[in-house]
Amino acid sequence: MDLAMDAAALEAFMAREFPQVAADFAVEAVRAEGVTVRLRVSERHLRPGGTVSGPNIFALADLAIYCAILSRIGPQALTVTTSAAIDFMRKPAAGVDLLAEARLLKLGRVLAVGDVLMRSDGSAAVVARASLTYSIPPAPRPSA
Repeated sequence: MDLAMDAAALEAFMAREFPQVAADFAVEAVRAEGVTVRLRVSERHLRPGGTVSGPNIFALADLAIYCAILSRIGPQALTVTTSAAIDFMRKPAAGVDLLAEARLLKLGRVLAVGDVLMRSDGSAAVVARASLTYSIPPAPRPSA
């Protein structure tokens, strides 16, 4: 399937539609198989003990699948999460960005299903794994 948005287009879309997340995340790569998204880890992403908090890891997974879907269907802001599950497997490295590798398992007319593996930058060990399902809004109907 052809790509509808590249990394630059996804970043511009996020900056315009979701400026609250644009500073924290970067779309590193867009490929036919999926996308890579970076969480730029800073002090505000940490929980006691100096590790990245679960909600921030979940946000990375959610955004990565969102970008994978939009890379295929184009800028449809109302594409939304309908189901999500995440497994936290190990503590991320301290003071290191997190990378999410997202791939779509199914891209239909109304539902998309994908998996995400998250790792500390420079490490092969998986920090967390997520599975998400998204609802895709129906195509606009022509006016009568």
